[in-house]
Amino acid sequence: MGHPADDVTRIPGAVTVVTEEDINETQPRSTEDVLRRVPGIYIKREEDSAVVTNFGMRGIPADAYKTLVLEDGVPVQPGIFVGNQRYYNPRIQRMEGIEVLKGAASLRYGPNTIGGVVNYQTKIPEDGVAVIGRLGSWNTREGTVEIGGGSASGDSLFGIVATRAESDGWMDKGWDMTDVMVKSGTTLGHNQFIGVKFSHYESEANISYRGLFPDAYEAGATFNPAPDDWYLSGRTGFDINHEWDITPNMRLQTLGYWSETYREYWRYRLASDPTTTNADGHTVWNFSDEVQGNNRTFERVGIDSRLTINHTLLGIGNEAELGLRWMQEEMLDQTIRADRQTPRDPNQTLNRNRIDSADSLALFGQNRFDINEQLSVTAGLRVETYEQERDNRQDTDSAETFSNTEVMPGLGATFQLTPAAQLFGSVYRAFNPPVVGSVVGGDDTPTKAERSVNIELGVRGATGRLNYEATAFQMDFSNQVDPGVSGIRNPHEGSALIQGLEAALGYEIGFGFRVDGNVTWIPTAEFGEDRPDVDEGPIDKGNRLPYSPEWTVNLALAYQSGGLEAALLLNYTDEVFADGQNRKEIDPAEHQGGLISSYYTVDLTGRYAVNPQLSIFGAIKNLTDERYISGLRNGIYVGPERSFELGARYSF
Repeated sequence: MGHPADDVTRIPGAVTVVTEEDINETQPRSTEDVLRRVPGIYIKREEDSAVVTNFGMRGIPADAYKTLVLEDGVPVQPGIFVGNQRYYNPRIQRMEGIEVLKGAASLRYGPNTIGGVVNYQTKIPEDGVAVIGRLGSWNTREGTVEIGGGSASGDSLFGIVATRAESDGWMDKGWDMTDVMVKSGTTLGHNQFIGVKFSHYESEANISYRGLFPDAYEAGATFNPAPDDWYLSGRTGFDINHEWDITPNMRLQTLGYWSETYREYWRYRLASDPTTTNADGHTVWNFSDEVQGNNRTFERVGIDSRLTINHTLLGIGNEAELGLRWMQEEMLDQTIRADRQTPRDPNQTLNRNRIDSADSLALFGQNRFDINEQLSVTAGLRVETYEQERDNRQDTDSAETFSNTEVMPGLGATFQLTPAAQLFGSVYRAFNPPVVGSVVGGDDTPTKAERSVNIELGVRGATGRLNYEATAFQMDFSNQVDPGVSGIRNPHEGSALIQGLEAALGYEIGFGFRVDGNVTWIPTAEFGEDRPDVDEGPIDKGNRLPYSPEWTVNLALAYQSGGLEAALLLNYTDEVFADGQNRKEIDPAEHQGGLISSYYTVDLTGRYAVNPQLSIFGAIKNLTDERYISGLRNGIYVGPERSFELGARYSF
């Protein structure tokens, strides 16, 4: 996916640049469709809407959230230091590209960069108006309007991207979504630029934590296993960025941001007899009349400032970067009990009412030494200090705090071996902060921060019609947290080791044909020591990490001629264990855990430019109608069946 940009060669780590052309070729319903084509990424799909998302980088379990997600450089996961990082997934309709960073280059950001960094890049307004409409299976309807304009001099710009979408959803897991983004910017004098962005998103999805039972899955059932459960979510954000070219060799970039995210999860509790049989003879969940709302609201404010200086220390070319980031987070965590007469009513019985908060300060510095025309060495250091607090609003004397400081050095290098081959490598220390509930309000031993030493060595380049990148990597965890236990409780923790290889290749065949592919092989992803019996049971040393496939493969055969573009996309995902116990059968008591078989999907996409103003596009997803298990959690999650989409774009 993507072709190396010129500045990629300056980064001592693996980089994937997803372009707008790549996104159009994929015809994505969500960011998951695009990310699964990036080498090293594994998607654990739950619903076609991807209103919440689970993905792992380089063997890290897909529900572990150890990869930092940004949008235009701004962290968008609801809680980084207060937990619950997956409850907002940026919408693909507003994106024009994605940058995926791994290795020591991710130290520039943080925390949560054990796996790396995913930075979504939103569209820059273009002059004019465009209307995009899409219809698809499951009664899916989607409409987007893009409006852009600028001053005659080009010094100022303004744009809006607004999307409204609805669907009955795969397996009757219906959803509707509204997403609006407004961007504006202007130059100040001859050497400054200021830009602002406002975004608002809200969604209602008929989804739950419940899956199908094995007998229903084997019979080909497609009903919603929890038809009365609802997931309501939304995010409002405001960013302001300032760029100042102080001198030709000195630039200051400052980014300020605020966001508020909410998640209301209204789920019916199980009856005393948790299962029953439906009219078709399938085992189904048996729900009571009691509704529980797990409702959380997150607020974040922060500022990130970076000074870049080109200098000639030691008589060689250098680029130094100094950064400072301050951030404050707060999560209001409430549990509400209601019933069928008053579902989704926030004024019912309040069983939990607490605030988790965190203040953090990070300092970062790095210098790239251009030793000669072939060799560059980059040394960096990040210091992250934070304090977490929990305040139980039902007990005025319950406030508890925990503070910690992490020091993360990194060293990387690039070497231009030949014009068509560049070697790169890095070693750095990464960490993932524990959620507040793991360090306060628990036992006497707080959960430690999750730490790893990451090493990678790779080669990349391009020659003629060929471009490629291959990277070997290792993540050695001194303390790895098993995601099989909720992040709100004290989890399993201990050493772990991940080792693997990822490779990507693109080749222009000729006659309009192009092939792109990538493969990720992770032979080692294992616990380094026994873990005690906590909730789900003990974990043995050497067990494979959950949701960490040994092989993932992506292939794309694309064709372009005149106004016609078409692509055949293949994704293969190897088998995975759904828990750290490495059970092969679904646990009959908890209805989760077990071995998920390997599967493949094939998508066919196409686009035709009728004229410069009008283009039509369409896709067939899961062309072979493969039935597969995408996840196990309180039952079987079923991957989406074959589906169809057809749309058009018209520019005024």
